[in-house]
Amino acid sequence: MPLSVVIIGGGQAGLEAAAALRTQKFDGAITLICEEPHAPYQRPPLSKDYLLGKQQEDNLGLRALSYYENHHIDLILGERAERIDRASKTVHIAGGGRVNYDYLILAVGARNRPLSLPGAERVLYLRTLDEARALRERLAEAGSVVVIGGGFIGLEVAAAARTQGKDVTVIEAAPRLMARAVSPVLSDFFLNLHGTQGVKVMLGASITAIEEGAVVAGSRIPADVIVAGIGVIPNTDLAAAAGLATGNGIVVDECLRTSDAAIFAIGDGAEHPNVFAGGARVRLESVQNAVDEAKCVAKTITGQSARYGDVPWFWTDQFDVRFQMAGLSGGHDQQILRGNIANRKFSVFYLKDGKLLAVDSVNRFGDHIGARKLLAAGVSPTPEQLADESVDLKKLV
Repeated sequence: MPLSVVIIGGGQAGLEAAAALRTQKFDGAITLICEEPHAPYQRPPLSKDYLLGKQQEDNLGLRALSYYENHHIDLILGERAERIDRASKTVHIAGGGRVNYDYLILAVGARNRPLSLPGAERVLYLRTLDEARALRERLAEAGSVVVIGGGFIGLEVAAAARTQGKDVTVIEAAPRLMARAVSPVLSDFFLNLHGTQGVKVMLGASITAIEEGAVVAGSRIPADVIVAGIGVIPNTDLAAAAGLATGNGIVVDECLRTSDAAIFAIGDGAEHPNVFAGGARVRLESVQNAVDEAKCVAKTITGQSARYGDVPWFWTDQFDVRFQMAGLSGGHDQQILRGNIANRKFSVFYLKDGKLLAVDSVNRFGDHIGARKLLAAGVSPTPEQLADESVDLKKLV
């Protein structure tokens, strides 16, 4: 009798898991449970082209609706998985239904970290299509915008709003922008980028209240729209209630299995040991991670037992800048610059004991692709080669 797979979560990871199973010739039943009423869609454009009106909702879908029917994927929309009964291998749905599984994939993602201060109910967030739609509608009427949080989402929203001519202020509690993800070199670059575009940035600033604007150090910054992008919380409640191990996400092993051999976890909500972090456990929020983890699990379920070891990479678009990251730079002891920061075309290479750990590239796509190839192959060029723009990194692999 063919096996059955149930996937909880209709984001990139969940959709890619279903698609990868069919690519790997899995012929059993696949059920994809989506809490949102929308079929799986792209999230990255929500804070970029969608906010700018360059991409419409009709073009956001990861697959046409016909794909699910043609590939025999049972798509359950607008329903929340309420409980996992591991003994009977059953997922109970809040509306009263239940689905049996032989293998279960948790692609449950993460949720916005909420503000907790007076007036916080007036703040908008951006993670889902419905939230993006509400923000786009409000931006159309707004003259001034305050963005709370100077991370990737906050700065993308700030760039989109400023491009539309809004008066934009970014308020960041840390002493530099994107401090948890990038080095001071890149923080300074993006601070200058937003400043030259007319965005006001306040660093080391804490908001005490929302009152027709944001109150900082006793002064009110007026705003027609206030958006918070202060990080996310992994959705671990369902897994924890089922007795699965959780930490900063759902805990999985090298093959992305949870503490139950029949259950896997992937995507933004999974905490995995990562070879590019020296084996440390990490939780990565990126399209690359979602796609590659989904493919890894599909191989294991179809009998190919794969260990997850893909190179992490990520990108963001802000104004006319495309910033791309490859690898994980934590713990580096040396930085090598290639290119010219003033020209907005440069890369920063991060090494530890002479080993290449990661590369950050601004408007240098060739460097980014070369970096991914070098990291995948475990090749570490010399500092002189990395700094020399005439050296083709891809040819060093």
